[in-house]
Amino acid sequence: MEKKAEKQQKNSFKIVVFGPESTGKTTLATQLSEHYKAAFVPEFARIYAEAKHKKGEKLTSEDVIPIAKGQLRLECKASGNPLVICDTDILETITYARLYYPEFKSETLQKYAAKNTANFYFLTYIDTPWKADGIRDLPHKRAMAFQEFQQTLKTYNQPHILLKGSAEVRLKKAITEIDKLLTIH
Repeated sequence: MEKKAEKQQKNSFKIVVFGPESTGKTTLATQLSEHYKAAFVPEFARIYAEAKHKKGEKLTSEDVIPIAKGQLRLECKASGNPLVICDTDILETITYARLYYPEFKSETLQKYAAKNTANFYFLTYIDTPWKADGIRDLPHKRAMAFQEFQQTLKTYNQPHILLKGSAEVRLKKAITEIDKLLTIH
């Protein structure tokens, strides 16, 4: 799986919408993939968490690696497309693992993360209304969560810009930035 993931990065320009829960990531990632007719990679953690929720189970630290592997598999399926828009990535998995399971450590996950980052990240700010959906559960820790996401991008030295404001403002800023990046790329 690692070789496929590395190959995917070489063949595609990968953009990730990144940030805490309920900050408009899925909406923006979907809009961007539609605008550019680009490959869309959904958030595997949500798919996984919803499946466990339906069975009455909660996520644990044992789920971190399966979630990371699932996210990488989805990204590998999008490989070969010139532009890939991801609704989160493995760095998101690492950040949530730090938030929920501070005791969790994995050198393997760190290794995969270092090799499977994106070409560019849009960090979504917490100025959107928080919406309960049965899976989200950190409304009282949004500021702290945002700081963790911001720190992850700094730790991994990832190129990014911060998106604030309405969905329309964010979309317009993201399109402007992607257009610039694609011109350079």
